[in-house]
Amino acid sequence: MAGNDWVNSYLEAILDVGQPLDDARPSLLLRERGRFTPSRYFVEEVITGYDETDLHKSWAKAVATRSTQERNTRLENMCWRIWNLARQKKQHEEKEAQRLAKRRLERERGRREATDDMSEEFSEGEKGDIVSDVSTHGTKSRLARINSAESMEIWANQQKGNKLYLVLISLHGLIRGENMELGRDSDTGGQVKYVVELARALGSMPGVYRVDLLTRQVSSPDVDYSYGEPTEMLTPRDSEDLSDEMGESSGAYIVRIPFGPKDKYIPKELLWPHIAEFVDGAMNHIMQMSSVLGEQVGGGKPIWPSAIHGHYADAGDAAALLSGALNVPMILTGHSLGRDKLEQLLKQGRLSKEEINSTYKIMRRIEGEELSLDVSEMVITSTRQEIDEQWRLYDGFDPILERKLRARIKRNVSCYGRFMPRMVKIPPGMEFNHIVPHDGDTEDADGNEEHPTSRDPPIWAEIMRFFSNSRKPMILALARPDPKKNITTLVKAFGECRPLRELANLALIMGNRDGIDEMSSTSSSVLLSVLKLVDKYDLYGQVAYPKHHKQSDVPDIYRLAAKSKGVFINPAFIEPFGLTLIEAAAYGLPMVATKNGGPVDIHRILDNGLLVDPHDQQSLSEALLKLVADKHLWAKCRQNGLKNTHQFSWPEHCKTYLSRITSFKPRHPQWQSDDDDGDNSEPESPGDSLRDIQDLSLNLRFSFDGGSGNDSSMNQEVSSMDRKSKIEAAVLNWSKGKDSSRKMGSMERSEVNSGKFPAVRRRKFIVVIAIDFDGEKDTLAATRRILEAVEKERVDGSVGFILSTSLKISEITSFLVSGGLNPNEFDAFICNSGSDLYYTSLNSEDDPFVVDFYYHSHVEYRWGGEGLRKTLIRWASSVNEKRSENDEQIVSLAEHLSTDYCYTFAVKKPAAVPPVRELRKLLRIQALRCHVIYSQNGTRINVIPVLASRIQALRYLFVRWGIDLAKMVVFVGESGDTDYEGLLGGLHKSVVLEGVSCSARNALHTNRSYPLTDVISLESNNVVHAPLDSDVRDALKKLELLED
Repeated sequence: MAGNDWVNSYLEAILDVGQPLDDARPSLLLRERGRFTPSRYFVEEVITGYDETDLHKSWAKAVATRSTQERNTRLENMCWRIWNLARQKKQHEEKEAQRLAKRRLERERGRREATDDMSEEFSEGEKGDIVSDVSTHGTKSRLARINSAESMEIWANQQKGNKLYLVLISLHGLIRGENMELGRDSDTGGQVKYVVELARALGSMPGVYRVDLLTRQVSSPDVDYSYGEPTEMLTPRDSEDLSDEMGESSGAYIVRIPFGPKDKYIPKELLWPHIAEFVDGAMNHIMQMSSVLGEQVGGGKPIWPSAIHGHYADAGDAAALLSGALNVPMILTGHSLGRDKLEQLLKQGRLSKEEINSTYKIMRRIEGEELSLDVSEMVITSTRQEIDEQWRLYDGFDPILERKLRARIKRNVSCYGRFMPRMVKIPPGMEFNHIVPHDGDTEDADGNEEHPTSRDPPIWAEIMRFFSNSRKPMILALARPDPKKNITTLVKAFGECRPLRELANLALIMGNRDGIDEMSSTSSSVLLSVLKLVDKYDLYGQVAYPKHHKQSDVPDIYRLAAKSKGVFINPAFIEPFGLTLIEAAAYGLPMVATKNGGPVDIHRILDNGLLVDPHDQQSLSEALLKLVADKHLWAKCRQNGLKNTHQFSWPEHCKTYLSRITSFKPRHPQWQSDDDDGDNSEPESPGDSLRDIQDLSLNLRFSFDGGSGNDSSMNQEVSSMDRKSKIEAAVLNWSKGKDSSRKMGSMERSEVNSGKFPAVRRRKFIVVIAIDFDGEKDTLAATRRILEAVEKERVDGSVGFILSTSLKISEITSFLVSGGLNPNEFDAFICNSGSDLYYTSLNSEDDPFVVDFYYHSHVEYRWGGEGLRKTLIRWASSVNEKRSENDEQIVSLAEHLSTDYCYTFAVKKPAAVPPVRELRKLLRIQALRCHVIYSQNGTRINVIPVLASRIQALRYLFVRWGIDLAKMVVFVGESGDTDYEGLLGGLHKSVVLEGVSCSARNALHTNRSYPLTDVISLESNNVVHAPLDSDVRDALKKLELLED
C-alpha cells in the first residue's frame, strides 16, 4: 500500500511470530497508559470499524503528534491494525485457494460428464474449434464491420422489409432522454447513458419499427417530475434520415412502469423484492403494444418483441421472467457482474461475506445473473476480458464446454439437452456527429471558419492557469480519484522523467470537489497522495488539477489537449472497457493505455497509440515521451484514431446487434401462428365459438393422466391415428354439450351456455389455492376453508378456482375425491410444480381434464429431455452411494409420477439430500437449463423446464386468455416448496394462511443463498395475513375483491 512501506519489516515480524493476543499481554504494546487501553481500542474500534484507506491519513496524524507517549501509542495501534488486516487477507487467500481448487474440480468433472454423455469421441472441430470460428474465442469478428457509407446503405436496404419491435429494460437509477443527471448517485451513471443512447440509435435503424426502454416510474418529491411521466419519446439525433419509416407508434420511447414503494426513490439493492411487480406491469404493456403494432403494421396479428434485452442483474432477472411468460428471445448485458464484485470485496478484507450480502444483496444479484444465463440467447459484452475473467466465474457459463456445444450445433449433432448462451463482443457505441476534431496543423484545417471569432471555452482558462508554459503538449488523464485508476503511478512517472517534464504538461481531471475533507476517505487519500507527489518532485507550474468541471466541459477538455498536440492516458490497473479512449480518439488525441482489459480490443481497432504495463512506471514514462517527442508518430496515431473511430459508432453497434437478433430462431406464443383469432374478448357470433373448437382440436388433448411419455408402466402411447380420432370425438362431444345446461357439483357451470372455453376467462376474480403439502388432512381442511368462504360467489359463478400444486393430475384427483371434494369445482389445475396445465372438461364423464399443449410449447425452451434425465439419475446414484449398506435408497426416480416435462424423484431421507442450490449448480455446470424444486417437505424433487413454474403458469393464463392478474388471489401457507417465493410477488393478490405449511420452513429454506426478504416485499399492500381462527372473507375484503 502506497505510503506505508515503513511498517513492512515490523509487520512481517508480527506475522512470523503469529501469536494470539493473549500471549502478548506482557508486552509494552498492551499495557494501559493512563485511561487509554490499546487492547480495548483494538477490539472495539479496529476490528469492527477499520477502513484500510484511512491508514496513510492515520499515520500522518500520528507522526505529527507532539507528545511522544501519544505518538508511540498511535503507531503501535496502527501496527495492530495492519496485522489484523493482513491476517484477514491471509485467511481469505487460503479460503480462496481452497474454493478455486474445489470449483476447478467441479468444472472438470461436470465437463467430463457432459462430454461423456454427448459422445465418446469428439471431432477435431469439437476439440478445439479454434480455426473454424474465431468470432467468440479468437481475435476477430466474423461479422464484417461497416467501413463505408455505401456498405451501410446496402445493409440498410436489406433491412427495410422488417418491422421489428424491441424491448430494452434498465430498472435502477433515474432515466430520461435529455439532461441526464449522470453522477447524481451511484445508480445513475454510465449504464443510464448507454441504454438511452442505445434505444435512441436502434429506433433510428432501418427495419426497426419501435423500441421501448422500460424502467421504473418514480414520482418522488426528491426527484424531478419528469421521472414520473409514463412515456417519453426519444427524439432521434438525425430526424432527417428517417423518411417514411415513421409510423403512428414507431420510434424509441422510455416507458416507465410503476412498481415498488410509491413516492419514494430507492437504491437498486432494495428493488429486488419488487421485480415481480415490474414483470407483471411490463407484460401488460408489451401485450397492449403488440396488439397496437399488429393493427398498424401486422395485418391484425400481434407484433411480438423480437427480443427482450435486460441490462444489469435486476433487469436480467426481469427479462428472463418476461421471456418465459411471452415466449420470446432474451438478450443480456451485465454491465457490472456480482461474482466479480464479490471477489474484489472479499480480497479487500474489510467486510465478511455476510456483511457484503447484507449491504449489496450480492447473492440475490448473482442468482439473478445465473437465471439470466439460463434463459438468454445471447450475452453482449464489451471486451474479451469480461468473458474470460468475469463470466467464466458463473456456474452457467464454461468457455470450453460452450465451444464444444457450438461445434456440435454447426454439424447438426445432438447436444443431449445442453445449452450455452452465445457470448458476443459488441463494443458500446458513441455519437460522433457533434464532434469536430481540432485542426492544428493538419491538412483539413477549415473547421473553425464558421466561428472565426468564437471565444475559448472557460474550462481552458481554468486548466491553463496551472501551467507556467501553456504552449507545451498536454498529457490528459480523465478519471476519478480511485486507487484502481493508478493516478499516483502516473504522477511518479511524470515527475521522475526529466525529458518528459521538459516537453509536456500534465492535466489531471479527477472529478469535482469542494474540500478535501468533504471527500470520501478513498478519494481524499488518492488526492492527498497526488498533491504530495507534486510537492515532492516540485511539479508546480507543470501539473493541473482543477477542482470543478461540468459534463459539458469534457469535449472542450479533449479539444484543448488535441490543440496542444498532447496525449490521452488511461493508466488504470484494469479497465473493463475504456470509453474515454474512444472519445479522445474522436477528438484527435493519441493514447497511452493499460494493457489490461478493454483497451487491448480498442487499440486493435483504432491503432492510435501504445499499450503499457500499468505497474511499470518506466514503461509508462517512455511511452508518453515517445508520443510527445516523435511528431510523425503522433500524427500517424491521430490520423488512425480519426479514421477508425466510426467502427465504434452507434450505427455500427446497432448493425451488429440487429444482425445477431435477426439470426435468432423465432419464438412467440404458438397459438398466434395457428389461430387468426388473437383477440381475447368475449364472442359476439357463433363464428367465434367455431374458432374455439378448431383451436381445441389443435392444442388440447383429452386424457386423465396427461399422456405422459414416461408413464409406460400404466399407460401405453396411443398411435397418432388413435389420438386424432380421440380428439375429434372429444371435440364433437364437447360441441354437442354446448347448448345443454347441467349442474356440476353444487354450482351452475355458466361456460356451457356461453360457448367459450375455458370458463376461467370469464370469472370476475380467480382464487388460486397454492397451499403446499403439510399433511393431507391439513391441506384438505385449508382447501375447504377457502371454498366455504366464497360459497356465495362460487354458486353464482363469479369466482373461479385454480389448484396449483406439485402433484400430478391423477394424484390431485385422488386427493380431492378422498377428501369429499369434486374436481369439477375447479376451472384449472397447475400440476407438477407448474410444468403442466389442465382445464376441467365439459364432458366430465368421459374425459375429466384437458391438457393445454400450447402451454408445453410455451415452456419447453431449453428442456433437457433424456440428457437431463440421465444426469439426474447419475446424481441420485451418487447421493445413494453415501448411505450405509442396510439403508434404503435416499433418492430415486419416480417413473409413475414423472411426465414429459417433469422428472420427479422420491426422497426417503430429506436431511441426507444436498440443498436445492447444490443440485441447481451441478446442472448449470453441465449446461443443463432447468428449474429444480424441492416439494412436500423435501420428500419430492420436481425438475421442470427453466421457463416453467407455478407463477409463470398464472402469467401464461393472462397472455393466453387475458385473465387480469390483479383479479387473481393466491392462497399460500406460511412456507412451502422452494418455489414459494415466486407466489408472493407481483400484481396478483396473496393471502397467507397463518398456521398452515409451517413445517416446510426449516426443512427446505434454511439453506437458501439469500434471505426471503430479498425476494418478497413485506410492505406490499397486495399481501395480507389470515390468522388461523379468522374468516377468509375478511382477508378478501381487505384486498378489495369482495364488498362488505
